[in-house]
Amino acid sequence: MPTNFLYKVIVSLMLVVLLASCAPAAAPAISIEDAWGRLSPSTPMAGSMYMLIKNTGDAPDTLLSGASPACGSIEVHEMVMKDDGSMGMNLIEKPLEIPASGEVTLEAGGLHVMCIMKNEQFSPGNTIELTLVFERSGEKTFSVEIRNE
Repeated sequence: MPTNFLYKVIVSLMLVVLLASCAPAAAPAISIEDAWGRLSPSTPMAGSMYMLIKNTGDAPDTLLSGASPACGSIEVHEMVMKDDGSMGMNLIEKPLEIPASGEVTLEAGGLHVMCIMKNEQFSPGNTIELTLVFERSGEKTFSVEIRNE
């Protein structure tokens, strides 16, 4: 009788472990909102793009890269105050993390996506396609309205 009871306990514990391992893995859920861009006033061959990147999932994700037919290359920059009191831009040194159940705002005067060596499509009144590549969510392609702002 005790052996039968022990057997049932072991089998029950194994079933609990098996069921626990079948639970869905945490996953990000990335969306892009309010995307717009403008020509760079200080750099003639560049433009900036701004947006809200939301992650409604239960795991973080990381922005790895981007591409657009209207841009030669895409980089994520951050505005910084220089030692002389003027504003400048720095390429961010590590991939941009989008926290679980969080968001990252890319805005004028802060983080933004730079379109370097833009072509004629990057002009006010046009809409361009931008693809951002995330570590876990993969590619997200969306439209960016180019404005005069």
